[in-house]
This record gives sequence, structure tokens and C-alpha cells, in this order.
Amino acid sequence: MKRLIIVCEGQTEQSFCLNVLSPYYLSKNIFVEAPTIKHSHGGIVPWETLKRQLVEHLHEGDAIVTMLIDFYRIKDSYQFPGWEEAKTIESSHDKMNSLFLDMSKDMPEGLRSRFVPYIQLHEFEGLLFSDIAAFKTMFTPAECDFQSIQAAIDEFESPEDINNKPETAPSSRLLNAISGYNKVVFGSLLAEEMTLSMIRSKCPLFDSWIERIELACLNS
Repeated sequence: MKRLIIVCEGQTEQSFCLNVLSPYYLSKNIFVEAPTIKHSHGGIVPWETLKRQLVEHLHEGDAIVTMLIDFYRIKDSYQFPGWEEAKTIESSHDKMNSLFLDMSKDMPEGLRSRFVPYIQLHEFEGLLFSDIAAFKTMFTPAECDFQSIQAAIDEFESPEDINNKPETAPSSRLLNAISGYNKVVFGSLLAEEMTLSMIRSKCPLFDSWIERIELACLNS
């Protein structure tokens, strides 16, 4: 059985990895571990700090190592590889793929084949806008403003494109739309309800990440 380590920004991403991604990969004989970022116990950190943890995991046998962190929370001062260059790229997906390439190049050469770089555009919560039906199954009209959720879905070509302004970021939209929203609990439950296949069909960058992980596991 292959071993996959997904370093998670926080508990929300960790819950998603363990409850949604783990069953999927287990069916492909891949065992998922989902530690949070050690230095912060959850919460994004500078690249060099994150890189140290990633390298530590890569030295644990033959594990495939990746991460699930939000683009939205990364500061210029965190000095992710290729960050300044990527800022000049207009296409958000081209921008992310440029970052992935530079992160891979920054890893020790002998470890690169088992490292799958990834940053979620713009937030993990953006994935949850893949299917309004999941919200209608989990919540009543009194608990959830379905109209605002649908408006966000209709406004953007992909849930990954929902913008990253503080007042309109995916997580802010969910907090405003759902009474008593708990991102750790409801994030994973909504993703399970709408299914991984639905999310992949709506989120091409995320879908590519899932495929790249499988390819790395196959070739390791």
C-alpha cells in the first residue's frame, strides 16, 4: 500500500482529507495521513518553515508528500518560490501552475519525484460551492440563504475563481449565508454530501491535483 502525506493548513482541511479524500485513495490502495502544519499547529507559515516539514516527511520512507493550503492566506513576506514572478501572470490557473513548478524546483532534487506541490485557489471553502443541492439537503431555508450561495455559484466560471477579498472570500460567504456555520464540521460534511466526483468536475485545478497525486503514487 502506498503512503500519502497531505500537510494541511488547519483542521478544516485535515477533516476534508480524512473524511473525503482518504476513502477515495484507500480504494486505490493509497493510505492517507493528514498532519497539520507543525510550527503553527494549523495556519499558514513562511515557505522555508513549511518546506522543512515537507522535507522531513519526504525522508519518511517512500511516502508521497503534498499539501492543502489556501492561496488567500499567503503573504508576500512568506517568500514562496516564484511568488513575485507569479503575481505578474494574469490567468489564475497559469499563476498557480507556475508556483507549483517553482516549489517543486526548490525541493532537493532526489526528493522531487515524491513531492506534489499544491495551493488551493483561493480557499478550501471555494470547493464547497460546487453543488447547491448539498446545501439544500443539509439545511432548511431558515438556516441557509440558498439565494446567496447560488448567486456565488452563478457569478464565477468555477468555484475556484470565487474571489479572495476579505468580505467576499468563500469562507466569509458561508459564514454570512449559514446560521451557526462551523467550518471544520460543516466543510467536510458538505463536501461528503456533494461528493468528490462533483467537486472534481467543477474545480479543474483541484481535479488536476488529485490526478497528479495518483500519478506520483503510481510512479514511486
